[in-house]
Amino acid sequence: MPSSQVRDIRVVHGHRRAFIRAGDGPPLLLLHGIGNNCQTWAGVIDRLAESHTVIAPDLLGHGASDKPRGDYSIAAYANGMRDLLTVLDIEQATVVGHSLGGGIALQFAYQFPERCQRIALVGSGGLGPELSAGLRAATLPGAELVLTALTGISGPMRMGFQALERIGRLGGWRRVGDLAEAGDALLALKDVEARRAFLRTLRGVVDARGQAVTALDRLYLADAIPMLVVWGSRDPIVPAMHAETVRALVPSARIEVFEDAGHWPHLDDPERFAALLLDFIATTEPASHDLDSWRRLLSQRKEGVAEPVVH
Repeated sequence: MPSSQVRDIRVVHGHRRAFIRAGDGPPLLLLHGIGNNCQTWAGVIDRLAESHTVIAPDLLGHGASDKPRGDYSIAAYANGMRDLLTVLDIEQATVVGHSLGGGIALQFAYQFPERCQRIALVGSGGLGPELSAGLRAATLPGAELVLTALTGISGPMRMGFQALERIGRLGGWRRVGDLAEAGDALLALKDVEARRAFLRTLRGVVDARGQAVTALDRLYLADAIPMLVVWGSRDPIVPAMHAETVRALVPSARIEVFEDAGHWPHLDDPERFAALLLDFIATTEPASHDLDSWRRLLSQRKEGVAEPVVH
């Protein structure tokens, strides 16, 4: 870990919350996806920390954070991020979320609009039902037994996945590389608490038919906050067409699709991603929450708002 990055742990509601803190300046909260941890942002943290205070947590149930038998809903994750920021004496932040973290970022902005200055979604969940077959299958009965069996032989399988991931990246086969990376993340769930936390989290937002939790019915509220949406055109896990749904529902949003990138565009092209995020922050004003305006938005949708794109 670069010297500018500090690993820290705070206890919130009796549970250890691990995170990386780096830099100084306006706060920037980075939320990883399911099965990952804060290291997914390793390639961009130093660049972002040149001008911002970067907070990159391991979500509860992930990484070095505790993995209790508890509430792993999207709302609970959003509450946890509010409480972690409060403990760190951070009142407002620009919130960046990848995959599951995108869904949490959306929920955070919805539950705590006064604390969210901007929102950036990266291959985000919560924007349509479509999802990879592998994650849908993991919600079925018996999934824990399968995960336990796989982690029991994780050594050679992880070597295979890592080799496949490298070959996929070198050959430009983003789908192969992304699926290998996802498989490697599953094999990293070595202890029973980690596997159970993963499944509780997944089943809270996904069923056999796909994503079961959606922000589409509230996405019109996002016109009140600057929004950046980043997707990889070859995302095999959450399809890039969900970016077009956001474009239709939130005309003010900035949409950027990385050609030939996969589900982790911040890994595929970290320099471009960091530059894009910094430009988005520099060219937008932080949202100013106004209770009366928020009440009017909640009371009725604006005339002429687009309907969700039908896939």
